[in-house]
Amino acid sequence: MTITIVNIGDELLIGQVVNSNASTMGQLLTAAGMEVRRTVVVGDDYAAIWRAVDDALHESDAVLLTGGLGPTKDDITKRVLCDYYHCELVENEEALSNVRRLFEQRGYELTPVNRAQALVPACCEVLNNDLGTAPCMWFASNDPATGVLVSLPGVPFEMEWLMRNRVIPRLQETFSTGLILTKNILVQGIGESFLSDLIEPWELSLPADVSLAYLPVAGMTKLRLTARLPHHYPLSTFHFPLDGLYHLAGKYIVGEDCETLSELVHRTLLQRGLTLAVAESCTGGNIASQLTAQAGASAYFKGGVVAYSNEVKENVLGVQHKTLDVYGAVSEETACEMVQGVRQRLGADVAIATTGIAGPDGGTREKPVGTVWIAVADGDGCFAQLLQHGGSRRQQNIDRATNQAFAMIIHLICQKD
Repeated sequence: MTITIVNIGDELLIGQVVNSNASTMGQLLTAAGMEVRRTVVVGDDYAAIWRAVDDALHESDAVLLTGGLGPTKDDITKRVLCDYYHCELVENEEALSNVRRLFEQRGYELTPVNRAQALVPACCEVLNNDLGTAPCMWFASNDPATGVLVSLPGVPFEMEWLMRNRVIPRLQETFSTGLILTKNILVQGIGESFLSDLIEPWELSLPADVSLAYLPVAGMTKLRLTARLPHHYPLSTFHFPLDGLYHLAGKYIVGEDCETLSELVHRTLLQRGLTLAVAESCTGGNIASQLTAQAGASAYFKGGVVAYSNEVKENVLGVQHKTLDVYGAVSEETACEMVQGVRQRLGADVAIATTGIAGPDGGTREKPVGTVWIAVADGDGCFAQLLQHGGSRRQQNIDRATNQAFAMIIHLICQKD
């Protein structure tokens, strides 16, 4: 079955709020075997919402809307849907009971404005929203040329709960869905265009039901294989054809079945039962932030030091004053002393350290902006690598250094296998 996603809100159009709903919905729908044909973002404008709904209903089996369901005057989604489906707003007892329950739990008085949340188009079916007051509404048309429309609240955690617990199960009951299987291959150390040339013979040999996408991020390329199969396909007999890929590009492949390198590091450390400490200068805590954003990081993450000044490098991490004076803060010698210092002081099995010039200024002829030394260490010693990105964009330099550090720690751990 095919899906069109329509996200509503001026805040999305002007970039005030990142449209995370589209990403979450796309992932959930794809995992459920549904094909997302298109994602549309429109503002809080009656005519724009009407056109988006009408176009989407005539091109997809189902349309999922988010946003515009609040109690304020700019929330006009329900009004548009009433007019589109030729029905009136009515107070829904199930929705009203839900609103009352939530207000009682929070100790609030139910005002007329909030009671209006229980008003829904008469022709829809309410799918109860256990986490919020805005209802989820299911519309089924008698016109065979148009499909199902589902209107969800725009609050991300409410939307995700409704998708998992109400909308996707109902869609699976209503439509015949196929199987969509995906596999991620994380590649690091080679540019996207060079990678494409390298693996072209394998890519051209892929079966017709398997497609390949290149998803480059700073310092890394994610290869995503997608297989679209009939719903009755025997999964035990299907395997992604990876032998040819590993034959051509195996030395650049860091791992599989993760979205990011930080996720791969997280999984690898948990599987090996190893602990990690980090010392960051130019990455400013980005490495620690990405790791601790994942549930369960406390099992391996000892801690981190953002040693931005030379004084902290000396006094906290134990970098020798002579090292900084002779070689400078951005050097192999400093990176190695940083990584050994943080590993020993925090009692970790392995450690990462970064020191460099993120930019956009601060570079010299000998050490231009984008110069970064990264070191990794375990009980057997230290290994350091120089990166020279040649770019002045600060965040890009930080992200590239972060991904390179993740790749280096994975290599350090896995080389002992």
